[in-house]
Amino acid sequence: MLYIISTPIGNLKDITYRAIETLKNCEYILCEDTRVSKILLDRYHIKKRLFSFHKFNEKKLQSNILKDLKEEKIIALISDAGTPLISDPGESLIKACYEENIKVEAIPGPCSIIQALVLSGFKTKPFQFLGFLPKKTSELNFFIKKMLFFDGVSICFESSKRILKTLEKIASLDPKREVCILKEMTKKFEKRIANRTEDMLKHLKNHPLKGELVLVVNNGEIIDDLSIEECIKLLQSMYGLSLKEAMKVSSKIKNISKKKIYEQIMLK
Repeated sequence: MLYIISTPIGNLKDITYRAIETLKNCEYILCEDTRVSKILLDRYHIKKRLFSFHKFNEKKLQSNILKDLKEEKIIALISDAGTPLISDPGESLIKACYEENIKVEAIPGPCSIIQALVLSGFKTKPFQFLGFLPKKTSELNFFIKKMLFFDGVSICFESSKRILKTLEKIASLDPKREVCILKEMTKKFEKRIANRTEDMLKHLKNHPLKGELVLVVNNGEIIDDLSIEECIKLLQSMYGLSLKEAMKVSSKIKNISKKKIYEQIMLK
């Protein structure tokens, strides 16, 4: 049996009795950083073997883990903080377990995405989670437009070193768009800052933040300065539309005939 166990995102008291019980009863624990996980285990007097399990070694370790699971050993999978698999390793292992008919069970608990959503003060549905924002400028531009194009709330992870650059990109397209930044959630110095993007920029330039942040972008007027290519790409990426379907929807959004779009895209 493989248990996917959610762990605290900050306050070590935010863990369930069931999670503690399972961690005490498992054969060993797969984690991202053994040093980080040991702090939690020591807090609850849990003495189990910890194995570092991350994106650089998960494929290498997977066959041995599956072998142990087939021998009916109980194994726990945790992340440094929050719910495993959410921008953390483990997807390949879970898929392999199902293919091998190995039972998988998830023990729910803290999740920074949901925590940020409910603290943002924005409408909670629909929402999309985009993970860590890319560092490359071209990819970042696409992600920003993906957020501003979405008819709902967008949530992503961003570092304090790059947050100004990200906000500048948002402001260049929609300076009035409401954004919310959550920092140190569940910890002593938890901070929530919400404002229009242009005002948030001014504030952060004088009051810089440190650490990992969760950025929540509210919905607003769908940006209309997208190129036809960008519009089609976003529709395909966000809603799973075929090229033909995306072209049809784009013609309505951009108020351009389908024939003209076809000529522009297909006859290049």
